[in-house]
Amino acid sequence: MQSLPDARSQSFEELYGPPENFLEIEVRNPMTHGVGRGMYTTYEIVMRTNIPAFKLKSSTVRRRYSEFEAFRDILERESARVTIPPLPGKVLTNRFSDDVIEHRREGLQRFLQIVVGHPLLQTGSKVLAAFVQGACLLGAGRAMTDDWQIPTGTDTHGRLTGRSTSSARLMT
Repeated sequence: MQSLPDARSQSFEELYGPPENFLEIEVRNPMTHGVGRGMYTTYEIVMRTNIPAFKLKSSTVRRRYSEFEAFRDILERESARVTIPPLPGKVLTNRFSDDVIEHRREGLQRFLQIVVGHPLLQTGSKVLAAFVQGACLLGAGRAMTDDWQIPTGTDTHGRLTGRSTSSARLMT
């Protein structure tokens, strides 16, 4: 005769607390900057996690589409065993219309959700942590940003971090 597992009562934290490991990501609040030929759009990336590989528990950074491209290229080079999803395609006309920007934001959101959902990338990709937590990326032979701002967030001990500039670059 088979015995039933011991049914012990669970604490409130066990029932309703955050999962053991989680990583939530959201791409939101697109903003267009500049004028004329110098126009570009940035997207806000909001991240929350309790995964120890990430320096901050929560952060908010802004990224351009070209930075997503460099990030994807680096991921492909460093993660040969992982299939990296495609980015939304380039747009040549009306790229600053609300519909085009929203469509791209949705595509970037899907891309990041797939990437952060992969267990190998979640725990072993320094470039993923750098991209969503504010470090500069040096990719495709050129600096993607100059003096990128460190995100506002909390570190792994729950302490607030402020915004400051940094010239650090992640080299691959």
